[in-house]
Amino acid sequence: MSDRISKATLSRRELLARSAAIGAAFVTGPGFVAGRDAAWAMETTALEPKTIATLIQMARDIYPHDRVGDEYYAVAMKGYDTAEAAPAVEAGIAALDAAATGRGHADYLSIGWEKDRVKILQGIEKSAFFQTIRGGLVTGLYNQKEVWPIFGYEGESYSKGGYIDRGFDDIAWL
Repeated sequence: MSDRISKATLSRRELLARSAAIGAAFVTGPGFVAGRDAAWAMETTALEPKTIATLIQMARDIYPHDRVGDEYYAVAMKGYDTAEAAPAVEAGIAALDAAATGRGHADYLSIGWEKDRVKILQGIEKSAFFQTIRGGLVTGLYNQKEVWPIFGYEGESYSKGGYIDRGFDDIAWL
C-alpha cells in the first residue's frame, strides 16, 4: 500500500459506530476518511473528509473495477486535496450533490445503486469539473504500480528484453 495512505488513529469501536451511523462505504471524521472495513485511511488537509469520500465514490463510478480496492481510488484522488484545487473541487462536489438532491437523494454518497449514481454523472459529464476528475483518474489510478498486476500488466518491457519473447499475446485475463 502506498505511503500516501495511513491508518487513522481511531478505536475499532468508534470506527464501527461511525460507519453504522452513516451507513456508507466510507467513514469520515475530523481530517480523515477511512474505508468502512478499516483496511485503509487517509488524512485530508484542504478538502472536507466528506468531499474526499464523495470523490472516491465518483472515481469508482467513472472507472469501476470490482477487483480494485477503494484505497487505490483514494490515492488517485489525494492529489485534489490541495489549497489550490480545493475551491473548485468543493464547488464541483456541491453541484454533484445538488444534482443528486434534484433526483430525490440526500447527496451523491447516499445513493445506493451504482446505476442511479451513473445517471447523475451522465448529467454533469460535459462539465469542466467532471472532465478534470475523469482525466486525472487515467494517470492517477492506472499509473499505480500496485494495480498493474490486477490488470495483468507487467510494466515496461524494454529492461526485460521486450514483449516478443515474453508472451506478448498472453491475455488470459481478458
